[in-house]
Amino acid sequence: MDKILEAVVMSSYPNNVKQGLVRRVIEASKQPMDSEQCWSMLELSTKLYLTGDTKYKREIGKEVLEVYGHYHPEEFEEFFNVRFLLSLLQEGYGPLGKRSHYVLDYIQLGLQFVLESPSANSIFSLLRIEVLRKICERPSPKQCAKISKLLTQHPQCIPTGKHQLLFCQQLIRCIGHFQCVSEEEEQIMEFLEQVNKVSGLLQRIWRTQTSTILPSLKELFTIISSTEEQEAPSNALASVVQFVPLELMDGVIRNLTNDDSITDVQMMMAIGRMIDWVSWPLGKNIDKWIIALLKGLAAVKKFSILIEVTLSKIEKVFSKLLYPIVREGALSVLQYMLLSFQHSHEAFHLLLPHIPRLVASLKKEDSNSATSSLEQLAELIHCMFFRFSGFPDLYEPVLEAVKALPIPNEDRIKHLLGQNAWTSQKNELAYFYPRLASKSETGKIGLINLGNTCYMNSIIQSLFMASDFRHSVLNLTEGNSQPLMTKLQWLFAFLEHSQRPAISPESFLSASWPPWFTPGAQQDCSEYLKYLLDRLHEEEKTGKRIYQKLKESSFMSQAVDHQYLNKTLIEKMFGGKMMTKIRCLKCLNVSSREEAFTDLSLAFPPSDRNMHGSTPILPVEEIGPQFIEPPENAGQLAGSPWIRRKAPKAGDPATLPMLVETLHFQEPGKAANPLSGNDISVDIAKDPFSAFGEQACAPKDSRSVPDLINYFLSPERLTAENKYHCEKCASLQDAEKVAELTEGPHYLILTLLRFSFDPRTMKRKKILDNISIPVVLKLPILVAPEETEEVCQCGKDSAAPGSGFMSVLYDLCSVVVHSGISSESGHYYCYSRECTDTVPPEQPRDGVPKPASDKQLDFEIQWYLFNDTRVSFSSFESVSNVTSFFPKDTAYVLFYRQRPGRQSCLLHEALAEAGRLHGEPSLHKDLMEAISKDNILYLQEQEKEARNRAAYISALPKSPLWWKDLDRDKDDDSSSGGCSPAAGGGGSGSFHGLVF
Repeated sequence: MDKILEAVVMSSYPNNVKQGLVRRVIEASKQPMDSEQCWSMLELSTKLYLTGDTKYKREIGKEVLEVYGHYHPEEFEEFFNVRFLLSLLQEGYGPLGKRSHYVLDYIQLGLQFVLESPSANSIFSLLRIEVLRKICERPSPKQCAKISKLLTQHPQCIPTGKHQLLFCQQLIRCIGHFQCVSEEEEQIMEFLEQVNKVSGLLQRIWRTQTSTILPSLKELFTIISSTEEQEAPSNALASVVQFVPLELMDGVIRNLTNDDSITDVQMMMAIGRMIDWVSWPLGKNIDKWIIALLKGLAAVKKFSILIEVTLSKIEKVFSKLLYPIVREGALSVLQYMLLSFQHSHEAFHLLLPHIPRLVASLKKEDSNSATSSLEQLAELIHCMFFRFSGFPDLYEPVLEAVKALPIPNEDRIKHLLGQNAWTSQKNELAYFYPRLASKSETGKIGLINLGNTCYMNSIIQSLFMASDFRHSVLNLTEGNSQPLMTKLQWLFAFLEHSQRPAISPESFLSASWPPWFTPGAQQDCSEYLKYLLDRLHEEEKTGKRIYQKLKESSFMSQAVDHQYLNKTLIEKMFGGKMMTKIRCLKCLNVSSREEAFTDLSLAFPPSDRNMHGSTPILPVEEIGPQFIEPPENAGQLAGSPWIRRKAPKAGDPATLPMLVETLHFQEPGKAANPLSGNDISVDIAKDPFSAFGEQACAPKDSRSVPDLINYFLSPERLTAENKYHCEKCASLQDAEKVAELTEGPHYLILTLLRFSFDPRTMKRKKILDNISIPVVLKLPILVAPEETEEVCQCGKDSAAPGSGFMSVLYDLCSVVVHSGISSESGHYYCYSRECTDTVPPEQPRDGVPKPASDKQLDFEIQWYLFNDTRVSFSSFESVSNVTSFFPKDTAYVLFYRQRPGRQSCLLHEALAEAGRLHGEPSLHKDLMEAISKDNILYLQEQEKEARNRAAYISALPKSPLWWKDLDRDKDDDSSSGGCSPAAGGGGSGSFHGLVF
């Protein structure tokens, strides 16, 4: 019968004809027959099943085996013996080099017919040993899946005792070697199914023998933490973790993170490979294990590991948000990585180039998963904006991408940041400031934030960029009896000459710290600036006089006015004078008092006050003191330019107001404003920077810096509880008070009083109004009548005839921005540029002063953005638009530099002479040596860090080509379905790129 069956199967008849003949043979096989015939048929069917070259032959072999197993059990048991099985498992079946791949299938098929036989136990014992041996040989995923299927169906064959634990460990090692070599989706799905079968066997064993779980996990950690493997272990290991009971998580993580035998390199390798598991589409709870291990490392303060792993892996995790099948887990891991990485902006900034593309892709996908992910991503982005403010140039494209998505409230943001921080002790991360590989491309140096010290950093950088002040500080000689100024000199010198990307201002902070400031808390930068300038001023007054120092260093000529030389450096650079006049409205007596100032604090007008109406406040182009109608007894107000409450008469030159103006541009063919004095006009067709004229002016109904100055200079009525005690009347009387500037500072500091006390909440609140900032400002300065004739001697000022006022031009050089809604919180950063005299002051020709409009406008001077350690190029456009993009980022302190003119002749001449004599400031020997030594030390530190970092980085698991997920052509819509990026949204990448 076996010959007949073999002849039929090997014949060339059609399969349907063969099937009929085979069916007759199989039916005949159900009848009783002798043992020899049964053996012949079993040998033939075994041959067909194991070596058949077609599926049809293997199916016939299987069918015959099943018939003989059912109808001839004794013969089958005798044939299916231990010796035969041992031979199959160890030697294989078939010709050498073409061993059958179906041995395990054959054994599984035959086992069902010998379960009750006397030889069953012997077979099970054999298989327990042989499957362990097979697993140790690292079979392919397909063969391993067959073993798992066999053992799942026949658990009696699973190794027991010590061999069971060894089997679990070796099975995990086997999974670690799995690789899918095909990129076809069908083969990948088959591979995933095979992995699932193998990990499912582990789950079955763990359920029945829980004692094997922890040793198995230890083996898993050994594999993923190994630094000796030539190839990274397979991501298929993620399928093992999903079956570990979550109640064991805390104990497992605690043991791992407290195990002193595990090195940092091994731990970094392990967590890095676990993070790669977010790519595995079949894993459950993998994100929970990754986050738990990250939290465990934070609990034992393994911050170096966390930083290295986060920076090396966060972009890969982010890229997986493109894939719906792994999006949920990847987003969970991404959220924790970003929200916990709070000591530095580095991790978040790595993602900035990729966010707009991902958002566009998710919007295009238009699924529930994408919508939910977009909302969570937007919440995450706003948390990062809140934590790391001060990067408007980098954040604008991201803000534009998420502008239509919900914005979380501040309480929610603070909750998320507080809940996920690595540690509540900020000093524990003091050694992990953002790493900067080299100095900024700008050539400028940043300042390290020492714990909410951005308020100081912004002020120091603004002062440093005030070049006249910086040069004066750097030119101070040794032994100047000014300890704080000396520390500032050292700090400026390091900012000028250090090779470091950023330096620590710790020494200067401790020396300039206001005693009422709370350590570690955010402070008001304006308050710090006032305290600092006052300290420097008082220190110089009680020490050596600046005249002696300048004389000894030949800084200025002997001919310079001694009254000027008696001033302190702070007075010269930032000091101005203001006359406050109060007029009694009954007797019209005027009392006046002149006082010095280093900054003007500009309050915001009440919201119900019309900025452009018939109030004392002038429009943007016409800001400044007006004249009050003189009293009947004109002698009482002789020489007092009081503010007028009614419009001047047309054609009366004596009543024309002197203006404070922003720089604006006259269009060709258009009549100039007759009230504009010597306004600077530029032909729009010729001047590429004329657009700034629009930026400098406020939109209708908005406010500008000149509006606030005008409000500051406008008269204040003293009535009711604020009545003035008139000495002449000897009683309280209604009065009017006005302020007039009598001496303009070289550097004008304007503080916008954005913080006010709210009696309802008993807290200081912030005024978030967007204030337009002019790049050039005209300020009215009151001059004595006898000086009016000499107003234009230096050729830069303008005066209104008979008014006693002249206008002084100021160029914007720094803007300190506060980001936040409270003075006790938020963040400070600053925009700065280095304003200098591009054209030296020239003497009048033939007694005719050179017109102010001849001076080149310095719009092209480069702006910089200083944000603690980060320094980047910026622009006036960014300065102007920052509040439009980021409503909580508002200008707070402004620095303007006076252009050369009559008021500043002495100082500008002195500075020009110092520049000719000394050129760049020369530092004294001790300071130069300290900078040189620190530069050498920095190079040594860099070399040491590079070696240490190389050891860390070389230990990190490689993630080749992950960036392709984000670099695909976004217009390629050829992909669809759940095994590739969302249809139409992510490009044409294969599923293979996702998983492996």
